Amino acid sequence: MGIKGKNDKMVVLACDECKRRNYTTTKNKKTLKERMELNKYCPFCKQHTTHKETK
Repeated sequence: MGIKGKNDKMVVLACDECKRRNYTTTKNKKTLKERMELNKYCPFCKQHTTHKETK
């Protein structure tokens, strides 16, 4: 899967509970300056948890 545009950046999301990297997504680095934070399902914790953007 390619990145959509020249302003988009591929980011990795990690679970707050177990700290495992579960998801990848894209974000527009011009419109979203701060780190992403999404509520997603973690298969290791077996529950919905907050996932934050990592380096």
